[in-house]
Amino acid sequence: MPATRTLVMRTLTLAVMMTLATPAWSQDSTNLPSREAMWQMLQAQQEQLEAMQARIEQLQNQTHSASATAPAAAEVARIEQIEARLAQNEERIEATGGVVETALSDAGLGSDGWWQRTTLGGYGEMHYNGGNSDEIDFHRFVLFAGHRFNDWLRLQSELEVEHADTEKNGAVELEQAFLEADLTSAFGWRLGENDRHSLRAGVFLVPVGILNETHEPPTFFGVERNRIENQIIPTTWREGGVALNGTFGQGFSYDLATHSGLQVDSNFAIRGGRKSVSEAPAEDVAYTGRLKWKGIPGVELGVSGQYQQDVTQGARGIDATLLEAHADILRNGFGLRALYAHWDIEGAADVKALGRDSQYGWYVEPSYRFAVATGTLGFFGRHERWDTQSGLKGVDTRFDVTSFGFNYWPVPEVVFKLDYQFESTPNGVQDDDRLNLGIGYQF
Repeated sequence: MPATRTLVMRTLTLAVMMTLATPAWSQDSTNLPSREAMWQMLQAQQEQLEAMQARIEQLQNQTHSASATAPAAAEVARIEQIEARLAQNEERIEATGGVVETALSDAGLGSDGWWQRTTLGGYGEMHYNGGNSDEIDFHRFVLFAGHRFNDWLRLQSELEVEHADTEKNGAVELEQAFLEADLTSAFGWRLGENDRHSLRAGVFLVPVGILNETHEPPTFFGVERNRIENQIIPTTWREGGVALNGTFGQGFSYDLATHSGLQVDSNFAIRGGRKSVSEAPAEDVAYTGRLKWKGIPGVELGVSGQYQQDVTQGARGIDATLLEAHADILRNGFGLRALYAHWDIEGAADVKALGRDSQYGWYVEPSYRFAVATGTLGFFGRHERWDTQSGLKGVDTRFDVTSFGFNYWPVPEVVFKLDYQFESTPNGVQDDDRLNLGIGYQF
């Protein structure tokens, strides 16, 4: 009996999959019955099986409840007859299941259909900022779609809506869209026993810093992203090109990328030089490399660098170099993030006159998180300092921000945030104290 029930459930499951996901059957390629007819047939067979099983149990109970008297020959014959009919129905259901599986396979919905190789996800965050000016903003709404073509080639993509309304302050942007080939699975490319290597081509996030590649709201403290990975490393920073990445040795990983570069204007501000692969000029490409170590659980140490021969894309011939180093540690609830980044921009007198030939920033963020009755609670403090005109001598161009606050995760994928910031600006002209509230999620 258990084998029969298992077969019934498997067949019914296939039928439900067919009903929900399968397109209309092609009448040119098969003479299969309609989905409705097949469903009715399966239901009828299931009802017959249940009735037969109930009758057998009734007859067996009557037989066992009797005294030591042997069962009547008529009753034995009836049981044998019902069991024979059960066997016949089992064969019919097996045949029906085979037809359904064949149909699903022909429609691309078999055991390895497209629907099993496609993943959906996303993240979003809404902020309230209260200070010199008060504002509420649904900052980001992002949808993710990935697809695995086979065991070594896949697609990754993200589509983002910023600031809720494109007719006001918002925008719709393609954050990522790249093909990734697993070179180890496809071609056996391995230098060591634990090596994995892959190749990306398309629009991807530049492998620099901590937040640029991993910036979903539940993954970091504070309502707003830190200013260093906003002004010095212009997160979210995406470019189009090719990248080789992988792991080797004991906890080491690497990234090597050639991609589209920045195009700064006359003020030589780094963040304003992003072109987001939107008909971006390609007179001069950039080269980025990164090395990370994760040899101890909960510890990441990384260094990265980027070089671009001309950040004006052929207009001025001004080369730029970025160097970055960071630590990201979380052990036994205690966390520490620290990062330093510096741009060195060569060029004519006007670059130096603005002080843009040297731009740097750093931050330190200790934290502690612990389990509560429902979820996890974490507290943090952070100090940031950056200067996008540090080449000017004897002039105050430095910004400082100190933040304190907490994150509450009812579940790991959802976060509620609160923090208070004290911002010190050059000469105190735009100093601001702010209360920030935020919610975020990812899935």
